[in-house]
Amino acid sequence: PLLRPPPDGPAWAYGLPAAPPAEGRGEPRGCGRRCRCGCGMERPRTLEELHALSAAKIRKLLAAEGVSDVGCIEKADFVSLASKEWGLKEGGSALDVAVSGGAGGGASGGGGGGRGLRRSASEESVKSVWTDQRSLSRDRSASRSRSASSSRSPGGRKKVPKHVSTETMKVSANDVATLRVGSNGKTYEKVARVSGADIALRDKENMLEIRGNVEQRRRAKKYANLVMRQRLDPSVLMMDGIDDGDMTIIAVPPDVVGYVQGQGGGVLRSIEEEWTTLMFFIDTDLTRNQRIAIFGSIRGRRGSELKVLSAIETKMPGYTATLGSDIFNRDRYTDPTGSWGTDWMTFKDEGEISYALGKQGGTRRKLERSSGSVVQYVGMMAICSGTKKERIRAREYMKWLFQQLEGPVYVNGWTDREDCTVVDIPNDCIGYITGNRRAALGSMEEEWGSLMFFMSEHDERGKGRGGSERLVIFGPDKARRGTELKIMSSIETKSPGFFTRGLREKISGRRGFDTDRLVMRDEEVSYALGKEGATRKKLELASGSILQYVGHVAFIAGDLPERRRCREFVQWLLQQRRGTVTIADIKDRDDVTEVNIPANCKGWVAGNRGSELRRMEQLSGTYMFMAVDARGEERLLIFGVNRGRKHGDGGRLHAERLVKDMIREKQADDKQRGGSGGGVAPSSSSGGGGGAAPS
Repeated sequence: PLLRPPPDGPAWAYGLPAAPPAEGRGEPRGCGRRCRCGCGMERPRTLEELHALSAAKIRKLLAAEGVSDVGCIEKADFVSLASKEWGLKEGGSALDVAVSGGAGGGASGGGGGGRGLRRSASEESVKSVWTDQRSLSRDRSASRSRSASSSRSPGGRKKVPKHVSTETMKVSANDVATLRVGSNGKTYEKVARVSGADIALRDKENMLEIRGNVEQRRRAKKYANLVMRQRLDPSVLMMDGIDDGDMTIIAVPPDVVGYVQGQGGGVLRSIEEEWTTLMFFIDTDLTRNQRIAIFGSIRGRRGSELKVLSAIETKMPGYTATLGSDIFNRDRYTDPTGSWGTDWMTFKDEGEISYALGKQGGTRRKLERSSGSVVQYVGMMAICSGTKKERIRAREYMKWLFQQLEGPVYVNGWTDREDCTVVDIPNDCIGYITGNRRAALGSMEEEWGSLMFFMSEHDERGKGRGGSERLVIFGPDKARRGTELKIMSSIETKSPGFFTRGLREKISGRRGFDTDRLVMRDEEVSYALGKEGATRKKLELASGSILQYVGHVAFIAGDLPERRRCREFVQWLLQQRRGTVTIADIKDRDDVTEVNIPANCKGWVAGNRGSELRRMEQLSGTYMFMAVDARGEERLLIFGVNRGRKHGDGGRLHAERLVKDMIREKQADDKQRGGSGGGVAPSSSSGGGGGAAPS
């Protein structure tokens, strides 16, 4: 609930309600048919409206009508049961019922009369008071439809930009040296990351090759020119036309320039790496404030700026207060949603900021990643920048974080939230899932970028169904699903059959984010898991999906191309146990690179029992194995959703470079010895799983 702003300023409480969905979007209002228990909830009218509901809401509707949901684990299971029970079909309703009684109140209805947050003198701290920018327009792009949010999931494959082409840029020998400066001599790769283009530097020809769409190529040329020219004349950064909506300037007092810059510029370089930005000092007069120009996306620039401000505030407390409102109005409403802004609040004491920061900043990072906003602590102030929806979530998450210090936390209306997943944890598994001093939960939060805590009302602690407690997971779709499946896998290890008893194989045809299930034999699971889960992680990274084994069932989560790709990878992996894999045609695939290896180099490239292939897979994040084509000829296939860059790390192009380097190394060695050697790779060299290699 919203705490009305006092006359002297826009003070807001946690729990700011999200903007209602636009007309015709969001969760369906239903067909007018109320559930039998009289709770005010409405049945969906079509299968499309049923898909838009959360799993928790469907479960609640089914329970209200006395329908058993035994055997339902995922949303797809609840959708299947509900559609059969209510006779729903595509594009129409099973019952033609007129809408009556207007919009129902329901559990998620807004308006007064709720249990509003009360602010007392003792609570005027991080637990209650935030300040945000006033007169924010409603986020027209916000939708509470799960199906809509799934289609924008970070796990989805990026669309190939239109008009992708390649152009070259002539540079001098000195410019080539400048672009080679930096960590590992690859400043041009930093330019490529910020611009989004693929850049290759041809040293012998003094040529810069740029591949991407029109905007990516334009920004790449601009940033490359800035890198080459600013070393001789930093004032070039202040020329007209340099700032076209991708530059932020921040002043650094001369006394703290060295601290902000770090030894050899290491601090600025680490900020650039974290936020994918380019940062340059503009001024040469060391007696005055030194301005830093930051180039990149709106989120990257804001993250870099706040990181610099935090460093300045550490050395010069109170500096941020001298900047006025400009620091809070930066880039206001300039993002595609038109709702970008900044909220801020002040911690009451050092204890609060220490708790909100966490060990080595871990708590701040999980708040930032799970909410999607930029969260930074500048002195005693917490600053949160992002879209309206992201800022609301960050404030709510911090409120619940501090409420855990006072007792059990319960999230009102969690069944209606699109950023929430709840898992029932058996009482005898709680310690195993939590770990010593919350170490296990913390590692999963760090891995997936989610926020988790046990949720219960004051009178129901430990009284969950069947002796269980509810663990609530917040974050984006992919982060929540990855965390949930990892927890399910751990519980299944501790209590076999808890999730998988009676579970069947399922292949979803939905294009958006969903989950498939593959039932496997125990020996197949062992082989597909690999040593310390290395094979599972390899397939997961190369396919772009989430792959997790819960008992003997493989759960594959992602959009349709990701799930399909991961299923193929698992099937090819298991085929390697039985013999040679045949993949006749790859011309219609955009996730594979083919490399022909000379016969005398196959054993060398594969290594002992495929060790070299697995090494290159780990370095490049790909999946590699030898396969036979339609003509019966063997070649090496490199699979991966990430194409990579010609001279960058990670992706198929990186793996291809590693393979060709090994081929050249072998051929040079054979030439020096005057023999051929090498032999044909053994059957175990096809780059298979992590179980015992086939004989």
